[in-house]
Amino acid sequence: MAIASIFPFPIYGISNERVKLIPFDPERHGDTFFNLSSPYPEIYSHMPIGPWDSATEFKKEFTDGPSNSIISFSNPESFAFTIIDKTRDPSPEDPEGELAGTVSFIRTSPIHLCTEVGFVVILPPYQRTHVAKSAVGLVLRLALEPPERGGIGLRRVDWRASTTNLASSKLAEKMGFERVGVVPWHIRFVKGKLRGKIGNGRELPPGCDPEDVWRDTVNYCLAWDRWESGVRETVQSVID
Repeated sequence: MAIASIFPFPIYGISNERVKLIPFDPERHGDTFFNLSSPYPEIYSHMPIGPWDSATEFKKEFTDGPSNSIISFSNPESFAFTIIDKTRDPSPEDPEGELAGTVSFIRTSPIHLCTEVGFVVILPPYQRTHVAKSAVGLVLRLALEPPERGGIGLRRVDWRASTTNLASSKLAEKMGFERVGVVPWHIRFVKGKLRGKIGNGRELPPGCDPEDVWRDTVNYCLAWDRWESGVRETVQSVID
């Protein structure tokens, strides 16, 4: 796909026996993803993006969104994957299985050889299955393995989660990420109450709109040295 050319590293489809990750294509995957996710707007409650009012609006953020959007194709720091669950029957979206969610590289730096795993959306029918662990494990292998082992040779992968999103933190820790600190008042969801956002639960700072929501963020990190010193095997065991 042409979108791969603006991302600073070579990207291709990756898979194991149960999950396949392919580049997210708004025309091929957008309508299905929106239709399956729109009944569950709460899956975006901790994110600065979403929910969207229509499939057209959702796809537009990918194709015509601002360059600072974490999922916009005009943002060279980001690359979005569609997650295909290969344990399910073939679907109109993919002959090997069903569309189960998304996972992305965001805030990627070719100078610092780092990225962040973000826009992790597992559709509710696939939650608490193998899908999330397998998808995250695959992108970690792609990010941290050297090119001769099929990866892109990054030196650090970050993960950020709202302090109130315990499921996200639990997944990061299970996949070998190390907690490195908390950033208070990290993200302001402008009029977030109207969009179902969940914040830190504290009294708003002076001058805020009463409909605003603020998020505290816990930061996680997985660096190449820890990957090489046992986390690779930990991730593989979780996937298996």
